[in-house]
Parts: sequence; C-alpha cells; structure tokens
Amino acid sequence: MKRHVDGVTCGGCALSAAGATAAPLLWLSMPRTWRHLGGGFENEGMDLTVLLTELPFVILGGAFLPLLAFTLSARLRERRRNPR
Repeated sequence: MKRHVDGVTCGGCALSAAGATAAPLLWLSMPRTWRHLGGGFENEGMDLTVLLTELPFVILGGAFLPLLAFTLSARLRERRRNPR
C-alpha cells in the first residue's frame, strides 16, 4: 500500500510541475498578452503590470488545477477499488 501512495504522490507532483510550466507558456502565446507586453503598434497599450497581476495567478492556476483533478480522480479510483 505504501508504494501506491508514493506513486500517486510522485504523479501528482509531476502533473503540478507540468501545469505550472505549460500555463505561462500558453498565457504568453495569447494575443492579448502580447498586446500588453508591447506587441502593439509602437508600444501602444503597453502595460507591464500584467507580469505582477496576471502571471502569478496563471502559474498558481496551472499548478493547482491539474493537481486537484488528479487528486480527485485518484480518490474516486481508490474508493471504487475498496468499497466499504
């Protein structure tokens, strides 16, 4: 039983790290983000505060949402495997 818990923990951490890496990359590829970071005509609409306001939430959301989904699915699978 201990080995299964360690595997689930490792899988959850890996999924969280992948989400925390992929979410900012996806956020940077959005046209709205490029417009705020100076992608407009002659820096029109440049607003670097998005790095302090949006980016932390993107990273946290990217880390915690996949981890939450993984945890819920692991709990449901464990509950189906060991009914009371």
